[in-house]
Parts: sequence; structure tokens; C-alpha cells
Amino acid sequence: MRIPFAQLAANLASSGVAPVVMICGDEPFQMGEAATLVRQVARERGYTEREVLEVEGQFDWDRLAAAALSRSLFAGQKLIELRLASGKIGRDGGEAVRAYCARPRPEHRLLILAPNLDYQELKAKWVQTVEQTGILLQVQALTGQRLVEWIAQRLRAQGLVPGPEVAAMLAERVEGNLLAAAQEVDKLALLQGPGPLTAEQLGRAIADSARFDLFAIPDAALAGDRARMYRIIQGLAAEGTAEPLVLWVLAREVRLLARATFAAREGTRALDAFLTAERIWQNRQGPLRALLRRLPATFPPLLLGHCALADRQIKGLAPGDPWLTLTAIGDALAGGPPPQSSSSSPSPSS
Repeated sequence: MRIPFAQLAANLASSGVAPVVMICGDEPFQMGEAATLVRQVARERGYTEREVLEVEGQFDWDRLAAAALSRSLFAGQKLIELRLASGKIGRDGGEAVRAYCARPRPEHRLLILAPNLDYQELKAKWVQTVEQTGILLQVQALTGQRLVEWIAQRLRAQGLVPGPEVAAMLAERVEGNLLAAAQEVDKLALLQGPGPLTAEQLGRAIADSARFDLFAIPDAALAGDRARMYRIIQGLAAEGTAEPLVLWVLAREVRLLARATFAAREGTRALDAFLTAERIWQNRQGPLRALLRRLPATFPPLLLGHCALADRQIKGLAPGDPWLTLTAIGDALAGGPPPQSSSSSPSPSS
């Protein structure tokens, strides 16, 4: 059975965890929330043991069969979590999943996480077998009015009563990043408490929290203020801000800079057209042009490479402290030297 994200909680409450649950899609925050909910309900229903299988490289698919046959150490029930790093699992993987689905054991539940599953793989026989045996949940990026409604619902869940434009203002601010939206909502709940939330209150809350604000990073970059950039990123680290959020904001600025650099090479008219198409506000266009003149054309590709490095460090796939890499990227955007291959914390002049 295939269900949307909005029906997952009700389905789990009424039917418990199906023998096989597969969560796929291109929206990591909702995937994470869905997986957390499945794990929580599984624990409540007695599946207190969890075995995680990370599928990457030359994975031995016999491990899935072994996990299905093994008994819990404490004679209880077990949740087997199969995490697919790639969107394709090959013939051996498909056969292994289908074999599991053919004989699911009542003391086990299988949770498959497939963040990179492509459209063609959704038609594969093993995916169809999962759908017939249990639940297939496909999450998709929220945009436009769907994002506005999601934010409004989350605000109401925190006891806030958003005014007509509040959810739309937040949606424009986070640009589709649900993790950023969720953190903003949590922050507003702490600052405002339950009750009505007007656009004016939202504006004041945003201004009050701007000291270590994710969205102050672009301003520091455009102003060429290395000291402020350093304080912002270090403050975000001290406050426990999620590293992927900081990377998202930095990478967004680097990608914008890369596209603007390409347009600038084509001449003033091409750059003007680019700024209009990207809806860059008038008060940001001058500083962005100055930034393009200040930074070498080789910077954007270099910084994109370091964004990829930070991503691998956050995921534990590369050595090094991701916060040092993030700080070095921010410093370079604000006019500092290019990051070194092994990132070390810059010392910006104030």
C-alpha cells in the first residue's frame, strides 16, 4: 500500500507497524520525521531491539537474510533498518528484499530508508513487492502553497495562531528547507509563547534573533565583513545549530555566486538579466556586484568543492571538523583567503 506522509501517523496508530515499511523521496527532513515515528511506534508495540544494515559498496545481501533468521538477544521483537545509500540495489539486492517479503517473520519488522531512489527504480519488482507486503511512503519537496500550509500547521501544533501572512513570510525566508522552517517555528514558540502571532511580531522576532542568525550569513558575505561572518558561524556552532543548515545557507550563496560569475562574463546586460531573473532585491544588487569584482573567478568552483567536503565531514565520510570547513567557506565568501585543503580555523581581522 502506498500512502502520503500526512497519513502515516494515523496509519501507524490504527494498524501498527506493517511487516515492511519503506520510506523514499527527496525531502530529508520529512524522511527523518517519518523514520523517527516508525521507530517510536515499533518500540511502543514491543519491537525494542534494532539492527541497522548500511547498504553501500559491495554489500553482502546475505546479511539481510541472516538478520531475518536471527533471534533477539532478549527474546523480544526486532526492527531491522535497511539504509540504502544508492538509488539502485541491483539484482541481488532486489532478490534479497523480495525473499524477505515472501516470508516476513511476525517478531520482526523491516524499515527500508531509500533517500536516493529514482523514478525508474520505483517501478522495479522489488519495490512493487514491498508495496504489496507493507507500506511505501514517498515524501516530496514542499513548494508554494503546500509549504505555506505545512508551516502554518506546524505553528498551530506549537500553540501559535498565525496571522494571514505569517506562514507565507516564513516560507519565503526558508526557501523550501523544512529543517530551517522547523527550527524557526521552534524558536518562535519559545520567544512568543502560545497565542496569536502577527506579521509584526514575526518581524521583531527575526530582528531580535539576528545576532547568530543563519540568514545573516549572506549579509556578512556581501558586506565583506570577515569578523562578523566569523562571529555568526561560531555563534551558530555554540548554539548547537544543525551543521547541514549552515552548509545549506553557505552552499546556496556559493551557487548564486557561481551563476552570477558566469553571467558577468557575458557582460553587463547578461548580469542585469540574471539579477532580475533571480529576483535579487535592489538593495543587494550593488553589494553583489562589488563581491563579484572582489573575488577571483576561480573562487566559486573552489568553494563548491569545500561545500562537498563539509557535506562528507558532516556525514562522517571524510576526516576533519565540519565547523572548521564551514568557517573557512564563510571567511572566503566575506573576502578572506581561499580555504586550504585541510581546513583550519581562519583568524579574521576585526
